[in-house]
Amino acid sequence: MKKIILDVDTGVDDAMAIMVALSSPNVEVIGITCCHGNTPLDNVVTNTLRVLQVCKKTECIQAAGSLCSAVNSCEQLPRKGRTGRRPGSRTSSQDQLQGRKAAAALSATVPFSCSGDACGHRPAHQPGRGGSTHPDFPKKLKALYIMGGNTECRHSGRGNTTVCGEFNFVADPEAAHIVLDRYTCPTYIAGWEFTCRNSLPWVSLLRLQKARSKDYREKETTEGSGFNSCDTYAVAAAVDDEFILEKEEVAVTVELEGTHTRGMMVLDYMGLLKKDHKAFIMKKVDLEKLKKMLITALK
Repeated sequence: MKKIILDVDTGVDDAMAIMVALSSPNVEVIGITCCHGNTPLDNVVTNTLRVLQVCKKTECIQAAGSLCSAVNSCEQLPRKGRTGRRPGSRTSSQDQLQGRKAAAALSATVPFSCSGDACGHRPAHQPGRGGSTHPDFPKKLKALYIMGGNTECRHSGRGNTTVCGEFNFVADPEAAHIVLDRYTCPTYIAGWEFTCRNSLPWVSLLRLQKARSKDYREKETTEGSGFNSCDTYAVAAAVDDEFILEKEEVAVTVELEGTHTRGMMVLDYMGLLKKDHKAFIMKKVDLEKLKKMLITALK
């Protein structure tokens, strides 16, 4: 039985990722930490609790992370969207989170496999803080699964927040740098370009909702050919060792200085960084397995 902790900024893709993890028979979700990202932290906590309530898994431990990045003020943090909650809605479980710090909660756990969007929205924001404030924490991880970073800047310089930066890494480059520099467990990264290429066709998703054929066409017209369920790819890899079909092993780091490249993930194909630890960059996955995971999660 795999023991997994998720670090999330729960919007749509994180909700799907949580459901996939909770419905996997060989996985025990021993904790969930929340951080600012798709929506402000308070909304993230509320959204996550709602998912746990729907899945009847409210016993999962939750902890709220910092409102700020490792260095910058809260006002400087980018935010994806307005994924929200009903005004004034609270639960008794949410009240219990007050005063519980995510980085400390992570450091207190036994060895586990850790999965999530850079182990959370801000590239491993809670693990980054855990590794900084609790030096022994990185040694407790058996594996780390990250959604974040861009992997093809040498070809196209493609970002989704800045010219060369993917949202998760740009939001907290220092946290991402800490994780990629200090964590030596097997690390698997689902980069931005990879998730774009593996978007799920709307017909597959809407069939789960028994939608009409015209709904497929409307989605393709208004929102592109498919849905990019970013964080779900990292969780799917964590729960199923055979989900990744092709991967590339390379040393990685994060640019912290550049005017246009701060937050960009750097892949060291020339070996100039002299790093012993290398990450596995996901190249190809079993999308049919992912579809089955989503079907199982909705049952």
